[in-house]
Amino acid sequence: MNKIRTLNNISEKGLGKFPLKSYELGSEIADPDAILLRSQQLTAADVSPSLRAVGRAGAGVNNIPVDEFTTKGIVVFNTPGANANAVKEMVLAGLLLSCRGIIDGIEFVNGLTGHTDKAALNKLVEASKKLYKGSELKGKTLGVLGLGAIGSMVAEMALQMEMEVLGFDPALSVDAAWRLSRRVQKMENMQSLFARSDIVSLHVPALDSTRGMINEETLSYFRDGSVLLNFARGELVETGAIAAALESGRLSQYISDFPEMDLIGMAGVIATPHLGASTREAEENCAMMVADQVLDFLENGNIRNSVNFPNVSLERAGSGFRLALSNNNVPRILGSVLSILADRNINVIDMINKSRNDIAYNLIDIESEPTADMVEDILAIEGVINVRVFADPD
Repeated sequence: MNKIRTLNNISEKGLGKFPLKSYELGSEIADPDAILLRSQQLTAADVSPSLRAVGRAGAGVNNIPVDEFTTKGIVVFNTPGANANAVKEMVLAGLLLSCRGIIDGIEFVNGLTGHTDKAALNKLVEASKKLYKGSELKGKTLGVLGLGAIGSMVAEMALQMEMEVLGFDPALSVDAAWRLSRRVQKMENMQSLFARSDIVSLHVPALDSTRGMINEETLSYFRDGSVLLNFARGELVETGAIAAALESGRLSQYISDFPEMDLIGMAGVIATPHLGASTREAEENCAMMVADQVLDFLENGNIRNSVNFPNVSLERAGSGFRLALSNNNVPRILGSVLSILADRNINVIDMINKSRNDIAYNLIDIESEPTADMVEDILAIEGVINVRVFADPD
């Protein structure tokens, strides 16, 4: 029986993927094999000897101590792209708010209480609408910083709205490159992206290399009166620099999904309470995606969409047993494991080995059932973190 601890409100569509005959789920589960969560903060205290995986129903993993979990051989999954459409639609809302007098217009209309003459009300509205005249997005230049699942969708949406679209991503993957329209103009660096854009939209993760990337220096490359949209992460910007840019006119607006105390109520700032992925559809998509990934890992050892381990997948063909091995990414460990198998006349049917930074992961399919003492011998190899045994699927 596998045990899953569920934190936050995980969609039933995701939880329903775990067969009740072989899985126990609940928020109070002790010594879980896996934890599923959304935004709750995890710490080292949440780690038990049985814990093998953490599944984040969303893209960001700032609430998970990934580095510490990696050293313990705990695989951390996320769900890139599952909430991309929801965030893209929020960016669309931000684009429209940036160029049309929507909010001021709504506030004006909400102040028109008490009128009893319909004709007089209509006359006042028509006379006042010029105060909220905006401009169209068509023909404007949007700079998209980060061209992953969300950024590429934002770029495509802007092209459909007949905007000129520039893009920059220093870590553009092959898959992302294939998704990207040829009409997106690739910039050599983010400075050139900023200098040519009327509106800049951020779509990069919060990493050590990206925190505070929008600062006094980088804002100096922006066009005067440009707009900055941030539906990615609040940590990407230095709020003091944003405030100064708004006061100087370098930025005309800062539209963000991450309210900051220093910016609330400031002219030119529109902030929403982290609504980007807050749709029923996005929550269901994330829950189902992370459930599939954790299921495949617990039952077959396969890893898809991990933020700390390599993606490793090996089809289980025919009969046999499987070893899943996590180890430090140093020489000779795999050779030592294979020697242990050879010494016991255990034939290897298939195997795969991949590494990511300081961690390596192996799936080894073998013909006969491994004994407990053999597993202990493998665990005794210096650098091995953990070993899991999967029974014959037949």
